[in-house]
Amino acid sequence: MNIRNTTAKEKMLKKIRQALLQKRENPHPMFEETPLYKDEEEPLDVTFAREFTQVSGKFIYCDGEINLIENLIILVEKLNLSKMYVWEQEVQQLLDQYGFPYRSTQVHFDEAEAGITGCEALIARNGSIMLSNANDSGRRLSVYPPIHIVIARASQLVMDIKHGMAIIREKYKQDLPTMITTVTGPSRTADIEKRLVLGAHGPKELYLFLLEDRF
Repeated sequence: MNIRNTTAKEKMLKKIRQALLQKRENPHPMFEETPLYKDEEEPLDVTFAREFTQVSGKFIYCDGEINLIENLIILVEKLNLSKMYVWEQEVQQLLDQYGFPYRSTQVHFDEAEAGITGCEALIARNGSIMLSNANDSGRRLSVYPPIHIVIARASQLVMDIKHGMAIIREKYKQDLPTMITTVTGPSRTADIEKRLVLGAHGPKELYLFLLEDRF
């Protein structure tokens, strides 16, 4: 046994015990009251759009449902998509009103080119999309297809994660989803030769269609 090391350890533990026993005034009394972020002065949608695009997300503002469908058609034609999967009933009902084509079953899901989902909330502070597995999209539809398209409403915009969690608690009460996560831009990694690679662990493209419903 190394006596010298043991003695040093005992001295250190003794100092820790003394520090715990002695009550001193907080040297930083304003620390707890200092906010982590400064309050944003711009609207939530502007903050979200700025932060979302900075992490390689594609943001499309839609002033109504018809404008949303028009923008979806433009995107589908631009990317030449034909195998788009939609499993959430609310999103299906929206698309069905305008005859927008999609696949509603899980047949040939391994061929999926894009997944279209809703979300729980939009976190403006860091441009993140809050998702859960409480709807029919589950975990797979936002992860497996190479393109993830999210249809969200402007009323789902909140400033911070804590506000998004408050929405989820209010919506689901005691029956909280088993998976709650935030997505910030497309999947990425820099593990391979320190080069940024998109789509390494999930969708390589992320689109957010924001449907205006506040006016």
